[in-house]
Amino acid sequence: MTVPTEAPDSVSKFKPLSKKQLAHFERRLLEERSRVLKELGNYSEAFGATPQNADGDLSSYSFHMADQGTDAMEREKAFLFASQEGRFLWHIDEALRRLYRTPEVFGRCHNCGRAIALDRLDALPHARYCFACKQREEDGKR
Repeated sequence: MTVPTEAPDSVSKFKPLSKKQLAHFERRLLEERSRVLKELGNYSEAFGATPQNADGDLSSYSFHMADQGTDAMEREKAFLFASQEGRFLWHIDEALRRLYRTPEVFGRCHNCGRAIALDRLDALPHARYCFACKQREEDGKR
């Protein structure tokens, strides 16, 4: 579903989203949540595998040191990705809470109170800030 975009001048005054728009963003958030949970399930399986099972080798002999190093690096990388997905899941859940608890202000920037552009919300349904406020936040981190 394509969501109509707002002209830059129309973002100054916040207008609550329609029920159809809220339903669209709820569906997008739930789809993203489902994808992240599936991805985290894949990482869970990877973390639960023993080195012998992961390699397909059923013997109890130790791996070569280079193999152990590679396996450790792969586990660390998987943990990093799982951690990022976990944080993303938290942001999605927070957006769903905002949508369910206060639908009349969903889509309002938490910083300036103006409307978040619909294009931005469609791309990032969990967005809390309008583009200008997010840009200022990221510029401040540099």
